[in-house]
Amino acid sequence: MERVICLLIGYVCGLFQTSYIYGKAHGIDIREHGSGNAGTTNALRTLGAKAGALTFLGDCFKCVLAVVIVRLIFGGTHPDTIRLLGLYASAGAILGHNFPFYLKFKGGKGIACTAGLLLSFDWRLTLAALVVFLIAFFTTHYVSLGSLLVYVVFLLGLVLMGQTGQFAMEAAHIHEMYLVAALLALLAFYKHRANIVRLLHGNENKTYLKKK
Repeated sequence: MERVICLLIGYVCGLFQTSYIYGKAHGIDIREHGSGNAGTTNALRTLGAKAGALTFLGDCFKCVLAVVIVRLIFGGTHPDTIRLLGLYASAGAILGHNFPFYLKFKGGKGIACTAGLLLSFDWRLTLAALVVFLIAFFTTHYVSLGSLLVYVVFLLGLVLMGQTGQFAMEAAHIHEMYLVAALLALLAFYKHRANIVRLLHGNENKTYLKKK
């Protein structure tokens, strides 16, 4: 039951669609412009750097908020599984972001939310993922490639930490974390399937922080 509650808390937090709200405030539906995605990259390309930054921060910290709420509710009663419950809250936030019911389940791809997951989970994974993303982005200018590599780093880092005894949890709970993380990674790759095809064909859209 605790897992379901955490998923629901996360989903509710994830429903705050930053780019959609920002776009509506400026007279547009972000989903009808650019790539049609309600996320950071499309906000950056369509509405500019300020919109991209605000979208990233809003989507990142709504995931952090979900984890904080879960920790406040369950931290005292479930200290041994609070990391796992926080991961469920993050998963809920990503699902709420990707599939908001009030927007006909058409949201974003969950990468900024994943940044919030990493921030809430472990600073070492956050740092490793950030370094890999920045290297991938500034060498290729493919946001999608960097985003997918973030999930590779997260999943591999999580398993490495678990297998080296860095989580004070039962093995069954650690393996459950692996499963949740793997499902989130699969979801990210699924949401980026069109980007992956373009990457393989060499015609993926590039993103530059400044106009060339």
